[in-house]
Amino acid sequence: QVQLVESGGGSVQAGGSLRLSCAASGYTYSSRCMGWLRQAPGKEREGVATIFNDGSTKYTDSAKGRFTISKDHAKNTLNLQMNSLKLEDTAMYYCAAGVPTYSGRYCTYSSWGQGTQVTVSS
Repeated sequence: QVQLVESGGGSVQAGGSLRLSCAASGYTYSSRCMGWLRQAPGKEREGVATIFNDGSTKYTDSAKGRFTISKDHAKNTLNLQMNSLKLEDTAMYYCAAGVPTYSGRYCTYSSWGQGTQVTVSS
């Protein structure tokens, strides 16, 4: 079991930046990929960014060029640097950990954090 605790959410004006962090504890060695997902009111949860243990990353199209996912292995911390924030980035952001699919292209998540709210205003 992996425990995940997010931090760093808050309110920011459009065009601003936020940095989310996720502290992982427990059987972290079992997680070979981690990611950030978000859910806006009335919408389905969507993947934002994923990082695999080999350092490769994937982003949803709306996050490409604006968000950067990174992992500090020494501190067991997952980060998401979000720049040029837009109103549509407003959502609850969740950290998750899991294992890659057979194809290796996606991450199947089995552990989730409680979420941190990001609100972008005009």
